Amino acid sequence: MSSRTKGPAGTGPSGLLVVDKPLGVTSHDVVAAVRAVLGIRRVGHAGTLDPLATGALIVGFGHATRLLNAIVDHMKTYEATIRLGVGTVTDDAEGAFIAEPARVDCAAITEQMVADTIRQRFLGEISQIPSSYSAIKVDGRRAYDLARQGRAVELEARSITISRYDLLAMRPSEVAVDGAPRTCVDLDVIVCCSAGTYIRALARDMGEILGTGGYLTRLRRTTVGAFDVTTDCAVRPEAREHRFTDREGVEHTRNKAILDMDAPTLLAHALPMAEAARRTMDTVAIDEGQARELRFGRRIDMAIDGECAAIVTGSDEVVALLRPAPHGQAKPAVVFPAEERTARVDAADTR
Repeated sequence: MSSRTKGPAGTGPSGLLVVDKPLGVTSHDVVAAVRAVLGIRRVGHAGTLDPLATGALIVGFGHATRLLNAIVDHMKTYEATIRLGVGTVTDDAEGAFIAEPARVDCAAITEQMVADTIRQRFLGEISQIPSSYSAIKVDGRRAYDLARQGRAVELEARSITISRYDLLAMRPSEVAVDGAPRTCVDLDVIVCCSAGTYIRALARDMGEILGTGGYLTRLRRTTVGAFDVTTDCAVRPEAREHRFTDREGVEHTRNKAILDMDAPTLLAHALPMAEAARRTMDTVAIDEGQARELRFGRRIDMAIDGECAAIVTGSDEVVALLRPAPHGQAKPAVVFPAEERTARVDAADTR
């Protein structure tokens, strides 16, 4: 990168990317791909997607990484397929089948039964117990690590909100359980939910309520707050097979996320800081005098209701993230360097 691309004090560009994560790679793989193209270390993501899930992964770089914690809390929309007729130990297609017979034959399940169950049990604020094969920590250990060791994992129920849960289609299917065919039913659904919702657990609970067993076979995240994976600026990496040899000389094969583009092209897809902030949280307009005060860590006279971004009128420069303070004032929680360039300006500088 040129010195102009690096911006003030060599801080590098800042912005957000809407990435359409492909099947078979981790969210960390996508972050690594962005790091490799931009040549910077300060890259992160807002909300993990499992390797078997695809879709919207919001990746921040530079100072925009300070927006990621707010984005994690946004409502999310998923397209999913739930299979009724059998459950798995992980509540998704990766785990072994739970071979016990279903209490209810799938042939008896109707669309009306599913629709009624959704309306009565899954809409609004509900209580959900996350999957035992989740990343939630129990006594400092990941729940999935304990579950894989055969240890009993008891997770506490948490409150979540589901604002939309639509049944799009219902069709027969079949799987082999212990070598024997098992008749199942697949449900294609759309779910809009709060942060912390496990779609795998929704599949499990649907199967439990209907008496059939259930697990998740497909998951695609389409929106995270105001960020939509169908946007023209979304970045779509590929999953490619990668072979490597570990320290013991054992060869391994795994998928790797690849971005076939250079840094200027990737930066051209990014949302600059001001636009990223506006899509992430409330914003307030400030003048140069207020910007100067905030950069010195001082409070300004401005009554705000919650965390928001302070943007200079005219220059569209994001100066700080503000929090409410007593006496009708706002205090800087995070201050950004002066004259911070946006991602799109930096991209133009490198051409």
